[in-house]
Amino acid sequence: MHQFNRLLIIAVCSLFASNVFAQIEPAITSWLQNTTEVGSYYMQGNSTAISNNILVNAQSVDYSNDWVYVTTNGIPSYPTGPFLDGNPSQAESQSAIFKIPLVPSMNSGTLTATTPGNIGVFINGVALFDWRDGVAWNPNTSSLCGGPGNPPCPGGMGAQMDWNRDAVPAEKEGFDCSKGHPAMGNYHHHQNPSAFKLDEEVVSTICNLYDADGLYAIDSTMHSPLIGFAYDGFPIYGAYGFTNTDGTGGISRMKSSYQLSSSATRLGGPDVDATYFAGYFKEDYQYVANAASDYLDEHNGRFCVTPEYPEGTYAYFTSVDENWNSTFPYVVGPTFYGNVVVTNVTSISEAVTNYISDQSTGLGCGLSELSVSIFPNPASDLIAIQINGLIREDAEIGLFDLTGKLIRSNTIKSGSTISYIDTKVLKSGLYIVLITSNEVNERQTIVIQH
Repeated sequence: MHQFNRLLIIAVCSLFASNVFAQIEPAITSWLQNTTEVGSYYMQGNSTAISNNILVNAQSVDYSNDWVYVTTNGIPSYPTGPFLDGNPSQAESQSAIFKIPLVPSMNSGTLTATTPGNIGVFINGVALFDWRDGVAWNPNTSSLCGGPGNPPCPGGMGAQMDWNRDAVPAEKEGFDCSKGHPAMGNYHHHQNPSAFKLDEEVVSTICNLYDADGLYAIDSTMHSPLIGFAYDGFPIYGAYGFTNTDGTGGISRMKSSYQLSSSATRLGGPDVDATYFAGYFKEDYQYVANAASDYLDEHNGRFCVTPEYPEGTYAYFTSVDENWNSTFPYVVGPTFYGNVVVTNVTSISEAVTNYISDQSTGLGCGLSELSVSIFPNPASDLIAIQINGLIREDAEIGLFDLTGKLIRSNTIKSGSTISYIDTKVLKSGLYIVLITSNEVNERQTIVIQH
């Protein structure tokens, strides 16, 4: 069934791309746009989200012959926070305009290394950072330097040392449920933006107190959605893709080709121990090329067919292990595959066309098989409705009794995955949950018992 659906997806996308919207690239059509809904955040110890009154997702998408401009506050529709490492910052509006090339090109010269700060943007307007957190090992003092609480590194902020800390394991306690955190207000992800609690092996318990939400939920049976673009203009996908680069062979997890060094000694750095464990520093990893089609290259990508690019494209993937825990280099890096010309701008200085998304046109090609989980069932106090995949438009939720009367309603926002319905005061019995949008039409029976 999935093989048939995969072939149908490619056929429909190919027809779609070659006809009505042939001139409209996925780099234009893929952004989640919003001008009405605002975001929210959690404070530690309070599981009720607080509104931040900042518009979520992207507010405007404009394009010329060569560029797409994405205007965004950098705020997701899923709640941000709390950050349990003492980070005093909250997600703040960035008033950013990202400038992404519409015709990206391979860099055939000296490769461009990723840098501290933004190296791309997710389709909800949230920033992508690379592997680093600005902390390194200073051999002169035999201690960490850079970052909060440490003395500056020789060479100043952003200077590269022989041993540079990997943010994903080192800052795990400071990530919220969606695996993100702010740097001076700039909320960002270093890794796959799917909730910790949805991983096969849960490595952070923060979702036990706060919603298990994120940009999308991994589905191992489907090609992952397009979730962002790197600064070189090439697309970023989730953790799963077509096994073979030509779109055949079923679905496989896309695997990193970076491996940990087996040495316990770091020349000029601390030995491997419980504090500075293997993988604590970026330099603990080495690239080992793998010819298998489901392994990624040194940039964490490959050239392949995807649902949005049936003729093929270079694409990055968010690498995870068999337990869905993030694996180095996580999204993009340590170098870009393509040419990085421009990153973001303060204004648009050329004639552009504004693009207004219309989800009913089918631009979310390949994303129509979203599955729904409703739990617990039976329920007592509340039910959670979680959609696997990526929601490109708001999904409406209705709870009905067996006579067809609407009892409760709610919404799963575009760019989030979960919503709750309070059932504490409802009578025990059978109820129907209906979830509808242009992407999903699901009807499930649940039991409420007190």
